Amino acid sequence: MKTKTALLCAAAAVAFAPVSAMAERGSDGEVKIIYWQAPSILNPFLSGGTKDIESASMIIEPLARYDQGGNLVPWLVESVPTVGNGGVSEDLTSITWNITPGIMWSDGTPFTSADVKFTYDYCTHPEGGCAQLTKFEGVSSVDTPDDLTVVVTFEGPTPNPYGPFVGGESPILQAAQFADCLGAKAPECTEANFNPIGTGPFVVTEFKPNDVITMAANDNYRDPAKPAFASVTFKGGGDATAAGRAVMETGEFDYAWNLQLAPDVIAQMQEGGMGTPVAGFGPLVERIMLNNTNPDASLSAEERAVVKPHPFLGDPAVYKAMSMAIDRPLLVEVGYGQAGKVTCNWVPAPDIFNSTALSCDTQDIAGANAMLDEAGIVDTDGDGIREKDGVPLSILYQTSTNAVRQDFQALIKQWWSEIGIETELRNIDASVFFGGDPGSPDTFQKFYADVQMYANTFNGTDPQAYLGNGLCSKAPSPATQWQGENISRFCMEEFDALHAELTQTADIEERARLGRELNDMMVENGGMIPLVHRGRLSAHANSLGGVVLNVWDSELWNVADWYRIDG
Repeated sequence: MKTKTALLCAAAAVAFAPVSAMAERGSDGEVKIIYWQAPSILNPFLSGGTKDIESASMIIEPLARYDQGGNLVPWLVESVPTVGNGGVSEDLTSITWNITPGIMWSDGTPFTSADVKFTYDYCTHPEGGCAQLTKFEGVSSVDTPDDLTVVVTFEGPTPNPYGPFVGGESPILQAAQFADCLGAKAPECTEANFNPIGTGPFVVTEFKPNDVITMAANDNYRDPAKPAFASVTFKGGGDATAAGRAVMETGEFDYAWNLQLAPDVIAQMQEGGMGTPVAGFGPLVERIMLNNTNPDASLSAEERAVVKPHPFLGDPAVYKAMSMAIDRPLLVEVGYGQAGKVTCNWVPAPDIFNSTALSCDTQDIAGANAMLDEAGIVDTDGDGIREKDGVPLSILYQTSTNAVRQDFQALIKQWWSEIGIETELRNIDASVFFGGDPGSPDTFQKFYADVQMYANTFNGTDPQAYLGNGLCSKAPSPATQWQGENISRFCMEEFDALHAELTQTADIEERARLGRELNDMMVENGGMIPLVHRGRLSAHANSLGGVVLNVWDSELWNVADWYRIDG
């Protein structure tokens, strides 16, 4: 094992003083938030959709999370454990969290270590499916010596022990509420999944899936002066254009998330004078995922989840030619302007993890055609569509409904036609596509298409758990209620072995090298085609104070500190 060096030092707790709310609890009335991708569930363990994770973050919380600078900060604990303060064992096999005394659930019962252990048992239940299972990779046990102490023990030395219970993707569930929701029963617990009891600043008063959430200030929140707002209306649905206008032009809403709009549209909205856009770059990447299984509709659900390989997408000549045909600088210009950058990588940030081994800045239609010709993948019947082993290169390309994404689809379809690939386009309402409903055929987890496009990111500044999304064992399937982070069903023994090495490596430079290699392995071997390194772009009303954009955790991480600016 490598020596213990910079990583644990960098992850040490930092002093953290959130912006103080400017009024007593509930004195600022209502705050109105709009996410045009509507939340469909308030349990992030049953959905990988950002909309669900972030809306839930106002209600249920982790032990620690990341601030706007990517620093790990205590949330429900007294400090972040490190080797230096004795919270992480010298041999790096355990981490001990000390819960802050006096924290209550919103129903007035004590928050204890038993709830933390239960959350581990819930997510790792062998008969269940957990969307955040990689957060618990390598954990052998979670023990509770007393009500305020949690000891997480790992199978071996773990230089980055901050996966479990850290960040908006890994919050704590109340054991009493979810006791009967373990394993296969998890998606059946509608009341708990829609109305979780939490420690956060707000509680759910009504949840209408794919529509609206109403919330009220949590009377048992640990800071008696927060939140400043008495109620929240969290509206979902519509589109990014309507959301942006509702904040910056009409003033109907106070906060609009993920304004995936062309830069000239944002500028025009800002002229409305009611709101301000905020942006920042984290690791968010718009990409095309390549299906490593066979999506043939004639196959059963089980077969569509596990049958390998895809009839032609597993051929390096095909997926590399598809990538070469794409004009990424034009996509950035059309879709994002200054809020986008060309990327060839799955993990473009932090910079130390950003690989320089791959090149994709320049479109090469001629080179893509030559590559396919050389591989013997040619058009044999003159219909303009190449075939591989008699199978036409005809693909279904799906994504969520959004103007920028539909522009991307149209451009990429044209470019692929120029290299002999026929493309059918499909777009799905974002609330459904990212919803995680195990009964829906249209979720990104089921991936009933050849390729699909979306963006996602990770909490914090260390991508170990995120890179674990490429592990063979993390593929969604009927056995996991279609939960799992390996959406493309990418599977390489070499990748799994290299990731295992990463989990045991402490030196930050060596971790970065391994991370870059894992990135390259995923892209070079047909897991995905990265397109754009996206900045997060949202907007808040000029009358809303306390907003601090955070690209390393939930955007709503400090909603307890929001307040109304007088005048």
